[in-house]
Amino acid sequence: MALWENNPYLVRLDESDPEVEQIECEYPLVHKANYLPYHMIHGFRLFLQDTLKVQIEPHAFKGDIHLSAYERRWMSQVEEMNGIGTRFWIIVSGGKTDYTAKWWDPDRCQQVVDHFKGRIIFVQCGEASHHHPPLTNVINLIGKTDLRQIVRLVHHADGVVCPVTMFMHLAAAIETRPGRPTNRPCIVVAGGREPAQWEAYPHHQFLHVNGALPCCENGGCWKSRVEPLGDNDSKDHSLCLRPVVTSSGIKLPECLDMIAASDVIRAIERYLHTRNSLRQ
Repeated sequence: MALWENNPYLVRLDESDPEVEQIECEYPLVHKANYLPYHMIHGFRLFLQDTLKVQIEPHAFKGDIHLSAYERRWMSQVEEMNGIGTRFWIIVSGGKTDYTAKWWDPDRCQQVVDHFKGRIIFVQCGEASHHHPPLTNVINLIGKTDLRQIVRLVHHADGVVCPVTMFMHLAAAIETRPGRPTNRPCIVVAGGREPAQWEAYPHHQFLHVNGALPCCENGGCWKSRVEPLGDNDSKDHSLCLRPVVTSSGIKLPECLDMIAASDVIRAIERYLHTRNSLRQ
């Protein structure tokens, strides 16, 4: 519900009202994602359009999240800790425990952080119950934010580095601070699990290898895990076909192993170069 707060286009209904119908929203379009030219933002829209028998037009290439005037005036959690005016990027190392095929190498995340030491303050975020290997030389907010606090944190962030996860969608959907670029920089370490056209936003650096491996040559593989977890989840039968072990002993899908720390560093540098050029 936190994502719907302050949305002026919604009217709360009483579910006990006999004239109110409750619809469990789905997005069956995902099953055609590999071969149809649609982005995931169309999934719920087209489902509701078919269910309600009304025409629903998309209004923007991003989600619809609203901040209140009061929230816009709040300082960020980072400013509370480091002082007014502290600028920062968000970095996510890991992800949900049931989708291990989406995790990148945390050692490479650390290389990215170390490369920009003295230039970028990174804030590491994620749920405490998920898999987020702690990084050094970052502000650690793992497990220290609820969803609405995350929304406000992204509002203040200069940029985001993450896998295919909620943070990339928030980076596109949430407005930037006054005086900053309209579109927030975001580098997504995607690999080949999902087709790029289904996930990528126009202003993001979406690092994918679709078409470079046989398992993702015709879209994404959509595999869930690198190896079984033994938790009686059906995802244990949806395993990466090309796992590799890195020099640090981390098992990754080959598609994610193909993305080096230097690729992410270069993507961030592109943003920084553009911003610096505009200031000159």
